[in-house]
Amino acid sequence: MTMMSLNTMLVVAHYCRDNVEWDAEQEKEALAAVTKNSTQKMNAEDKEKFQNDADQFWDSFYSVHQNRFFKDRHWLFTEFTELATPPGTDVQKTRSIFELGCGVGNTILPILKYSQEPNLKVYGCDFSARAIEILRENKEYDPKRCEVFVMDATVEDWSVPFAEDSLDIIVLIFVLSAIEPTKMNRVAANCFRYLRPGGLVLFRDYGRYDMAQLRFKSGKCLEDNLYVRGDGTMVYFFTQEEVRDLFCKAGFIEEQSVVDRRLQVNRGRMLKMYRVWIQTKLRKPLNEETK
Repeated sequence: MTMMSLNTMLVVAHYCRDNVEWDAEQEKEALAAVTKNSTQKMNAEDKEKFQNDADQFWDSFYSVHQNRFFKDRHWLFTEFTELATPPGTDVQKTRSIFELGCGVGNTILPILKYSQEPNLKVYGCDFSARAIEILRENKEYDPKRCEVFVMDATVEDWSVPFAEDSLDIIVLIFVLSAIEPTKMNRVAANCFRYLRPGGLVLFRDYGRYDMAQLRFKSGKCLEDNLYVRGDGTMVYFFTQEEVRDLFCKAGFIEEQSVVDRRLQVNRGRMLKMYRVWIQTKLRKPLNEETK
């Protein structure tokens, strides 16, 4: 057996592995790739266009892809058990969940489908009007249990259909990465403002040196670790420390922080792809914890 055929078998055998440990050499190679693709920054005029017209680029994205691009996130209830009906709880209890950057409902719709709570209220916002329109047209969208609306989550004051200190859970899944870093603190502050004491932020997003970051070509970098995709949408790649610092400065207590590294293999092209995601749970302190 040749070395190439042996390597091929090994690649196929490791089609998908979770909790992959990186060695110093991989870290060095990833840093070199990022250094190379971020040396040439985008000019100021183009940068301003992509930042100021972000909603238009996302409208265009959803107009093209409709609801076919993302799959419903049924893994949610494994990674974030808090979204499911808590075992042993009174299902008649009122509970509220709010998702920022809900898109076409790939998080909201599974929650509505599997929840056994008649008094669960799910809210969602997105700054793409087209995404909200597509979600409302979905046959699984239930306006009695769900309310979605268009909103730019980066503004100082949110215009929302719920009171401060009222939400049980806020969901941020692959959404903060679409926001320019200087505005992220506003999002964290408003999450703190609208969660009830003891409420949770559930966060999952792209981690530093994810495959997607390493694949960017030179000239697509707006600033360090912030890039523009071919469709004009922005994406930022986080470290654990950045996420922790952002939310803890807003007043949250970090309960969980995980770097989820996975090896995926494209069998057809025999390519190894390393995915890196940051997953974090942050709690708003109870009133007595702040005294």
